Amino acid sequence: MKTSDLLSYCMNKPGAEQSVHSDWKATQIKTDDVLFAMVHDVQGRPAVSLKASPALTELLRDKHQDVLPSEHLNKTHWSTVFLDGSLKDSQIYYLVDASLQQALNTRSAGVNHSQP
Repeated sequence: MKTSDLLSYCMNKPGAEQSVHSDWKATQIKTDDVLFAMVHDVQGRPAVSLKASPALTELLRDKHQDVLPSEHLNKTHWSTVFLDGSLKDSQIYYLVDASLQQALNTRSAGVNHSQP
């Protein structure tokens, strides 16, 4: 998968905004100020960090050598997926959608917790 294709897919999500995290040399994609994808190079390879449930994260890492714990994010929930690896484009798009849903759930949980 090309990085440009992934960025286009992410930016077509409702409310998606792109910014650059200069310390990590990464492009962050957020919706409602909640991160759901971070595109960057890892070990000289194009990659994306995505959020998933701990169970899905563990399953992905066990089944795919091209899925690793994310270096800069919570390793329980965030995995780095190599874009030039063994995962099909359709699998990566599914993981982007799952990450967006996790981000929206995180946002909703935060709103609910602040209410009496």
